[in-house]
Amino acid sequence: MGPHTGRGVARDDVRPLERYLKAVNAPTPDAALLPERFQRWFAARGWAPRPHQLSLLARARSGRSALLVAPTGAGKTLAGFLPSLIELADAPSGGLKGRGLHTLYISPLKALATDIARNLEAPIAEMELPIRIETRTGDTPSHKRTRQMQRPPDILMTTPEQLALMLAHRDAQTVFGDLRRVVLDELHALVTSKRGDLLSLGLARLNRLSPGLTAVGLSATVREPDDLRRYLAPQSHGATPPESHDAAAPDGDPPMADLVVVEGGAPPLIRILEGARILPLAGHNAVHAMGAVYAAIQAHKTSLVFVNTRMQAEFMFQELWRINEDGLAIALHHGSLDVAQRRKVEAAMTAGKLRAVVCTSTLDLGIDWGDVDLVINIGAPKGASRLMQRIGRSNHRMDEASKAFLVPANRFEIMECRAALDAVEVAAQDTPDARVGALDVLAQHVLGMACAGPFDADDLFAEVSSASPYAGLERDDFDRVMNFVATGGYALATYDRFAKIRKGTDGLWRVSNPRVAQQYRMNVGTIIEAASLKVRLGRIKHARPGSPGVIARGGRVLGEVEEYFAENLIPGDTFIFAGEMLRFEALADNEVVVSRAPAGTDPKVPSYAGGKFPLSTFLAARVRAMLADPSEWSRMPGGVAEWLENQRLRSILPRQNDLLVETYPRAGRHYMVAYPFEGRLAHQTLGMLLTRRLERARLRPLGFVATDYGLAVWALSDMSAAIAQGRLDLADLFAEDMLGDDLEEWLDESALMKRTFRQCAIIAGLIERRHPGQEKTGRQVTMSTDLVYDVLRRHEPDHILLKATRQDAATGLLDLKRLAGMLSRIRGRIVHKALERVSPLAISVMLEIGREAVYGEAAEDILAEAEAEMMDEALAGKTPA
Repeated sequence: MGPHTGRGVARDDVRPLERYLKAVNAPTPDAALLPERFQRWFAARGWAPRPHQLSLLARARSGRSALLVAPTGAGKTLAGFLPSLIELADAPSGGLKGRGLHTLYISPLKALATDIARNLEAPIAEMELPIRIETRTGDTPSHKRTRQMQRPPDILMTTPEQLALMLAHRDAQTVFGDLRRVVLDELHALVTSKRGDLLSLGLARLNRLSPGLTAVGLSATVREPDDLRRYLAPQSHGATPPESHDAAAPDGDPPMADLVVVEGGAPPLIRILEGARILPLAGHNAVHAMGAVYAAIQAHKTSLVFVNTRMQAEFMFQELWRINEDGLAIALHHGSLDVAQRRKVEAAMTAGKLRAVVCTSTLDLGIDWGDVDLVINIGAPKGASRLMQRIGRSNHRMDEASKAFLVPANRFEIMECRAALDAVEVAAQDTPDARVGALDVLAQHVLGMACAGPFDADDLFAEVSSASPYAGLERDDFDRVMNFVATGGYALATYDRFAKIRKGTDGLWRVSNPRVAQQYRMNVGTIIEAASLKVRLGRIKHARPGSPGVIARGGRVLGEVEEYFAENLIPGDTFIFAGEMLRFEALADNEVVVSRAPAGTDPKVPSYAGGKFPLSTFLAARVRAMLADPSEWSRMPGGVAEWLENQRLRSILPRQNDLLVETYPRAGRHYMVAYPFEGRLAHQTLGMLLTRRLERARLRPLGFVATDYGLAVWALSDMSAAIAQGRLDLADLFAEDMLGDDLEEWLDESALMKRTFRQCAIIAGLIERRHPGQEKTGRQVTMSTDLVYDVLRRHEPDHILLKATRQDAATGLLDLKRLAGMLSRIRGRIVHKALERVSPLAISVMLEIGREAVYGEAAEDILAEAEAEMMDEALAGKTPA
């Protein structure tokens, strides 16, 4: 599994990372770089230093930063720390007391930092090196964190949030003034979120505190290494320290760290695990393959069973226990579990006491459990890079092949799995593009720097813009962020509580009072847990007989739904929950207030508990290509070839870049099904906008449902006839201008913007979750942010936090960039097929309509019955009344 890359993964021109090798890899350094005691240690273990380990050592001695791209098990961690161990081993023998922090290791996971510290203790103890290592995470006791600021260790393992806290300390200059090296592990995972933005600002401050600092990035999966190389180097138009060795390339590119690529590694052994029967057309639980999954666990020493959601993890764990006749030790690991329970599972894995762990992305990253000899991925992987990352958890050694089984849950997913296997074979990557730094994260950082001590705004702007995500930051946006931290903005300037910093007579900015610094420390970070909202049955009250009803809370709680589902609802939407048809009335505080919908109502927005990861553009393009090429169908088991052949006979199979739109009547409704293959987020936004346009066309849409592969809209009016008569033009319906006024109107009506604003407001420090001695409830936070949101929209619509909110919505929950690209791609390429009945391809989307999020064997049986009935209908020419 070689680490390769290519720009523009939405296309099929993915080029391997080999294009970089001759240009950036220096000749293999001499092993003489390694001191004698280190040579003896390698020899005692039967090892020899690998070329990339020596290469990083040579670069460290030249004062150069570097990105190391290497497959799992190549010794990346040791390569990153080797220069530090050698430098500290050769330090003067005056003892450790007068020595400051030398190396900072930053990991995206607390467990990974602890694991690496444990692994690093072995060479230190065996070579008797006078080096002190400590970890610092949110679980570290406060007295130990205080001591670390007063007497730092030689090497500190920490997380982005703890780094932010340390840099906001008044002693940060003393602690980090002699820092020599920063090691960033799993760098690809760090840089793709707001945590990466926060970390980049921390690196910019470290470069100012310790000129000449070098950084080492470690990663196994990289699509575009230049993005990460720029992340590691201060950008020249900002505050690049004069001692920095990371210079701009000859062709004028921004400064970048060196690149070291490890070739080779045993190719992975991956195959699709087939169940006992033909794959279903819908469903996400892979119940059909439970027996095969259990047999695979029995046949291996230790297995990691990956799923995409916590709900799926719970279901899979229960199903495996149900058939666990041998009493195998099987555990569960996901982010909603108590931290003590997760640590217990991790300890049992390390001790080799477990046969399998059902887990989510909490175990995606590189904890070294050498006994894991099989990875099982339930469902489609959604991305080639994610699959390769997960596969790397098996046989955590470079010279041994990682072994993995893919278990598709339905026939669309088997095409996606096949596309992912092809991508792994050519080592293609599809990690996200580089981020533009978020403004709410910048606001948090500005406050943190004021907590550390007085600062000059011009100096801070230069420092901030030296961070790669903020290299394009406009001074006007920076000043607006500064004004927000200082006053809250024009609309909030009269409230003293929003004034966090002030400018002194010396022109420097400081925190307004010590309480501000205390609250900053309690609220630092960018991780906002996805809230669950209670679904409460409201009661309709009438002031007098015949008067309009007013919804009132106070009814019983039916359960909880995740916030991501509730935030897309607008009043009047109907959905199935807890076995009832409900009508959404309002989002009040932290509750979804509903009423019972009249009998016979169709669900307008069905609930869904499928994969939370969006289908990558790269895999989507490959699936579209497979669909259009019959020669590919024979490579796919599970009844796929027969299914697609039936589709070709009864409807159309679209060409790779076309959009197929089918319309047909069924059971007193009229359906329109489209197949963009752009992922659930983009399809949900598209569905919301299409229903608005169909309403304006007086076609009376009732609702829609979206999957990763397609979406269906149903209405009371005949859409086939409207198209035939020219009353509905599909080119106009799917025109790119839907991302204009239609989008704005929908956003104004939906709760999505308020929810997104709440996250931005918390990160930016406008609303604190925690206060000394107390913590706000989710309801209190929601009430506060909703009130502020309404005030800003009314009185300051160009407020910097509203701008940050819109940027978040566009790149996150709405996936507007992906949707815009799809609308552009299909212009002039829409293929319409009017049918008399449902098509074989449409069945998988139709089966999602009205599905309640219920797991279990009975639910799957019901789904199978519905599928068989609908397939008979599609093939036999029988239309239900």
